This record gives sequence, C-alpha cells and structure tokens, in this order.
Amino acid sequence: MARKTFFSFHYQEDVWRVWNVRNCWVVSKDQEAEGFYDGSVFEASKKESDESLKTFLRNGLKNTSVTCVLAGQYTAARRWVRYEIVRSVLKGNGLLTVDIHGVRNKEKKLGVKGTNPLDEVGVYLANGKIYFAERKNGKWVKYSDYSSAIPASDLWFDAPTSNVVVKLSKYCKRYDFAAQNGRENIADWIETAAKLTGR
Repeated sequence: MARKTFFSFHYQEDVWRVWNVRNCWVVSKDQEAEGFYDGSVFEASKKESDESLKTFLRNGLKNTSVTCVLAGQYTAARRWVRYEIVRSVLKGNGLLTVDIHGVRNKEKKLGVKGTNPLDEVGVYLANGKIYFAERKNGKWVKYSDYSSAIPASDLWFDAPTSNVVVKLSKYCKRYDFAAQNGRENIADWIETAAKLTGR
C-alpha cells in the first residue's frame, strides 16, 4: 500500500540532499509500488507571518499518513521542523527519522550526523493533562508553538504518566539513508511507521 508522506527537513542546509532522497523513486516505472508519494512543503520560508506559516504547514500535512524527518546536522534545532513533528502527532501520522548526512550535497561533500529531531520533542503530564515539551539550551520546556493540552485519545502511543518528559523517539524508528540502503528500503521504513500507528 502506498503512503502519502510528508517530508520534514532543514531547507537551507539540506535541500540538495533531500532532493536526492525524495527523488530516488522517480527512476521506477511504477512509482506507486515504491511506497510513498510527495506531500512536502518547500517554499515555507517565503510566508509572511508565523500564523500564516503554521497554517501553510498544517495544510501541507493534509492527506498524509506518515511524516518522515530527513535529518541533517542542524535539523533537530529548527523551529518549523519541530512544529511539523508536533502537528504530525496531533494528526495521528506515523513518524520516523532518516539521517541524510551520508548523502553528498551540491559540492559533493558528506555531512555530519545530527541529533535525532524526535529526541528534542516529547510529551509529559502536568495537573492531569498532557502537553508537548521541547529541549532548549539542554533543558526541557513547555512547547510554545502549541501550548494546548492533548487528549490522551489523540495519541497513538502510550500517554505519559508523570511530569518526566518522554521523547517521541521512544515510539519511532530511526534509519540511516546511506548506511542502510535507503534507496531500496525507504518505502518499507515508511510503511513500518504507518503500521506503528495502526494505519
């Protein structure tokens, strides 16, 4: 079954590597058989305000069932990558990280492996309600771009039971595109992420 997939990434730093990863399936005559479609947003940086950008990114996630975070050296710290991750959880999308530092950039250079973006966002329980948290300057703080409580029924994973932040990476898999033959395997990785959510 093909999955419509949203790709989240650091545009300025990694767009060349991302194009290589996303286009690996184009060589196939039967693109659907490769297991994913392109539902990403590339021009987000051109939007005028934070609210319009949030709306734009939410619209980009519509009709997708999986969010694949293509992680480079600096992706984990990017505000809008974190927002895409949080909105993906709220939407019930499967989530996975695919490291792309082993893909050469425009200058034919390899990158440096970065922190897993799903290590930098988590959930916790406070006063009987569930909230998102993010890591800033080495400390967990309440996530500011979505501060509402999350109904436990909206989560496809176990709800947190204390004020200790549970990283989203606990529930999601991480892969290395170059080292684990992503060209052949990314469709299976995406399918696994979908199945973890019960989709």
